[in-house]
Amino acid sequence: MNSDRIITEIPVEEKIARILLHKQMTVTTAESCTGGLVAGTLVNVSGISEVFREGYVTYSNEAKHRILGVRNETLMKYGAVSRQTAEEMAAGAARAAGADASVVTTGIAGPDGGSEEKPVGLVYIGCYVNGRITVKKCFYGGDRQHVRNSAVKEALDILYCQLLML
Repeated sequence: MNSDRIITEIPVEEKIARILLHKQMTVTTAESCTGGLVAGTLVNVSGISEVFREGYVTYSNEAKHRILGVRNETLMKYGAVSRQTAEEMAAGAARAAGADASVVTTGIAGPDGGSEEKPVGLVYIGCYVNGRITVKKCFYGGDRQHVRNSAVKEALDILYCQLLML
């Protein structure tokens, strides 16, 4: 093994930026439990400003409704932490920003706020790419920061995979 060679993995956010730039597409984020960490990770990439429209931190139900157009009926029937809300957030974020793609998070980072039906660590990640919406239900263990960081990693991985399918 040659100790002079260091193999480094290209960060997923850089891969995302390359695809978006190559395909001349734009992206936006809407985050609840991650509080802007997905957007913050994307903007680590130099040149992302050419494709990153804007990011929304829609922590409250009111913000999800007002900014993203999540229906009050959806929030009342299924709750903020649900597949249905994540779907509406993903479509609404892309619409609000005029973007080709969006990635969104809504979940319970803890340590409080969980229930038997919706435990701490439950996160729904939504992704919208050119009219197609994907939602993944995830469960993460650990403390609040671990849940948030895990959700960011998963959200970017999902966005990357959806962009590869174009």
